[in-house]
Amino acid sequence: MKTNRRCRALLAVSLNLMALLFSTTAFITTHWCEGTQRVPKPSCGKEKKTNCLNYGGNETANETNQNVVHYSWETGDDRFLFRYFHTGIWYSCEENINAAGEKCRSFIDLAPASEKGVLWLSVVSEVLYIMLLVVGFSLMCLELFHSSSVIDGLKLNAFAAVFTVLSGLLGMVAHMMYTQVFQVTVSLGPEDWRPHSWDYGWSFCLAWGSFTCCMAASVTTLNSYTKTVIEFRHKRKIFEQGFREEQNFLDQEAIKYFRERS
Repeated sequence: MKTNRRCRALLAVSLNLMALLFSTTAFITTHWCEGTQRVPKPSCGKEKKTNCLNYGGNETANETNQNVVHYSWETGDDRFLFRYFHTGIWYSCEENINAAGEKCRSFIDLAPASEKGVLWLSVVSEVLYIMLLVVGFSLMCLELFHSSSVIDGLKLNAFAAVFTVLSGLLGMVAHMMYTQVFQVTVSLGPEDWRPHSWDYGWSFCLAWGSFTCCMAASVTTLNSYTKTVIEFRHKRKIFEQGFREEQNFLDQEAIKYFRERS
């Protein structure tokens, strides 16, 4: 029984650690959502000679360059670039069409005023989610390595299960609130930021993977607690039954002895 309980505790600790690593990584990265934004091509100049618009000047110099677009109201999407962007809880980063690299801005500033409260609530929930995961992980480690008795281990196990379940619920709520805020920002956000197309990124997958590992850890911890309690009750029942049988046997022997004496 002790070996099985230790294996279950080790599995719960491993799942909780994975949930903690995934959630922390997702919280600090900027790939919750990613896609493309349609932006006007910049004007051609001395430093910008490709993927730009020529407004009538230097036509002879640029007519051999296939990346230069001559300005016309009828060119449609030829006047636009599709730049890559990715967004996290804190920042939204976009491809810089005028230079190499990316430029980032605060996603909290991009969110509509009506959604800022929900976004901050999502941030607070994410922080509490990570903190409760740390508490649950610490309790599981104490139960695994420093528990001096089975009763103390059961108490730590129960508290670890409660904290892990609470953290999972907070994480689920936080992820759903962020998704809601992002979808509203796509519709009501600044004109120069609104995506042309987008999808969820690897940070979003990590966040929900963390939630899955968290709930698996809580189920494993509750399962370990329940099995240990059931085993103790079963052993206690067997002990009490044996004790009663032994007591009845002693009583019968005592009665027989006194009858013989009398």
